[in-house]
Amino acid sequence: SPLLRAAAMATGPPPPLDPLPLPVFSEEGFGDKFLRKTRENPLVPLGCLCTVGVLTYGLISFKRGNIRRSQLMMRARIVAQGFTFAALLGGMAVTAMKSR
Repeated sequence: SPLLRAAAMATGPPPPLDPLPLPVFSEEGFGDKFLRKTRENPLVPLGCLCTVGVLTYGLISFKRGNIRRSQLMMRARIVAQGFTFAALLGGMAVTAMKSR
């Protein structure tokens, strides 16, 4: 076996190594990334919209003097924020499971 290796090495220089081409990634803009992330986990933007809507309605109620409705909307905002946070954690867990 050592004689065969020596004979193979004596026949000439080794063939040149062609480097593998590097992958080309396109630059992803904010809009493209937002759409991709929304498709991956649509519950997070939905929860954000819900939170903003409830907060806005609560502030409008507060400004109009409807304290009871304003308090109710602030409690609903907490629920909407909890839903958004749970959706975010759930999406992270699903992504972690997919990467394994």
